[in-house]
Amino acid sequence: MNASFVSLAQEAETGHEAGRQWLLLIHQLPPEPAYIRVKVRRRLQRLGAIPLKNSVYVLPETDENLEDFQWLANEIAADGGDATICSAAILSGVSDDELAAMFPHLEKERPAAPPRGTVAFPRGATWLTRQGVFIDRIASAWLIRRFIDPDAEFRFVPAKGYRKRPDEIRFDMYQGEYTHVGDRCTFETLLAAFHLTDPALKAIGEIVHDIDLKDEKFGREETPGVQAVMQGVALANADDGDRLVRGAVVLDGLYSQITKSR
Repeated sequence: MNASFVSLAQEAETGHEAGRQWLLLIHQLPPEPAYIRVKVRRRLQRLGAIPLKNSVYVLPETDENLEDFQWLANEIAADGGDATICSAAILSGVSDDELAAMFPHLEKERPAAPPRGTVAFPRGATWLTRQGVFIDRIASAWLIRRFIDPDAEFRFVPAKGYRKRPDEIRFDMYQGEYTHVGDRCTFETLLAAFHLTDPALKAIGEIVHDIDLKDEKFGREETPGVQAVMQGVALANADDGDRLVRGAVVLDGLYSQITKSR
């Protein structure tokens, strides 16, 4: 089936200027197996999405919330359902203020692969990702530079509106060359694509997965600590390049610790 995104920038019927932008996830799930409905419902709860109708959920429009809805929409499509994400300024039947009241922290929120020997590994490529990097993008950049493309250059662009150049490789971006696939985060996708089978990398992928997708799939004991440290890195460093540098130090230590503990 499919997942799609459309913009429905609207104005109120009275003609006054539109207020906040909202994201709607409109989905249709297959009747079986039943666990899909349970999984999607739990994911939406963890994301803080508010149900407007049985199959329509809303979040404030931010890059992070759009990313979360896009990954969930892709998972729904992979499970045989349909999902559409809409961007809207005004929603019929509910006011801006009523919606905002449902999100008490709204204002605070602004701020399968071939063997390695046959894979064409990039060398000195320009790797493109969205601005405001956090766990999956930081970890993926570390993985790229340490295990895939040691001479990689990284660029950070807006989540919407950027036109990719032919020589650029996108990662952790919607419709990117390396991004979420099914319930895999981008780090896991890169491991599979380049056939990286190091057990320590797999363990890091599980940690990144649980932090990024918020689904507690693996439940590794290191996850809360890594999440706290990476949140500190993000808070202390507004520049994306600095976040990659500081995050790489954390991931180097984590990789060494997991490797030695085996």
